[in-house]
Amino acid sequence: LPAFRDPKLFTKDEHFKEVPVRIYLPKSPSASKRRAVIFVHGGCGMFGSIRSYERVCRYIAKKSDSVVVSVGYRLAPEHKYPGQNLDCLRAAVHFLETAESYGVDSDRVIICGDSAGATFSTSVCQELVDRTDIPKIRAQVMIYPFLQALSFNLPSYQQNAFIPLLSQKRLIHFMIKYLNKDSALEEALLEGSHVPESLNLKYGKWINPDLIPDEFKQGYKSPPSASCVAQAYKELKEVFETTFSPLLAEDSVICRLPDTCIITCEHDVLRDDGLLYKKRLEDNNVQVTWHHLAEGFH
Repeated sequence: LPAFRDPKLFTKDEHFKEVPVRIYLPKSPSASKRRAVIFVHGGCGMFGSIRSYERVCRYIAKKSDSVVVSVGYRLAPEHKYPGQNLDCLRAAVHFLETAESYGVDSDRVIICGDSAGATFSTSVCQELVDRTDIPKIRAQVMIYPFLQALSFNLPSYQQNAFIPLLSQKRLIHFMIKYLNKDSALEEALLEGSHVPESLNLKYGKWINPDLIPDEFKQGYKSPPSASCVAQAYKELKEVFETTFSPLLAEDSVICRLPDTCIITCEHDVLRDDGLLYKKRLEDNNVQVTWHHLAEGFH
């Protein structure tokens, strides 16, 4: 669909390395080069589009007087994981290389996403930590991010298991559909029987309810330990890749990430993913701004 006509913005559709993008440029003159926001929409990697997030992107462009690039990555399950991550990475790299042609200061580009879009955004940041041939992303903004598939029984999952729009079981169902896997694997994810003991030991230092502040653990009950089902682990190995679960990245990567803003909501199964990532970033001396919406939901 064509872009909505906004009297304060120039809007144009382009392709960055074959990835469709919509660019929003403020019409008002600027005395210096502008900031820019690469925006990655949410939708579990299967829903959403440039068009459905147009109002959000126009609002960001006008309120922050920034150039906004909305990324139209390919959707699953027709386009298999990790195609979504790769599309976002290609689009981000291309824009960082060409930002100045859009009147943008290439040292003032941030990346922002909500839900799965936040997953893809931080995955891009992690992928770029070793790149020295392009400008660095200045900051990342993560709005209720999905960050790990190791445990679906953290306090936020228990407290918000039946909260619409994203219940515990619905999230797991979407995840299975996103990966194009058999729905019979949903129970293994819910119980944690897809995780070998070796990985529980390896990642338990980062994904652990003991790391969640007490104020967020009201009513939490430690789930019974589940024995790993070898077939479930084999079928779901992708969920332990950092492109799927960025919270599992090593400290050598985390410590080089840009300044970060994390937004969490109280009534959201993904709340604790954001809290755990916040702690990891702070432990690695990354500057974090955290906003928590006590009445918010996913």
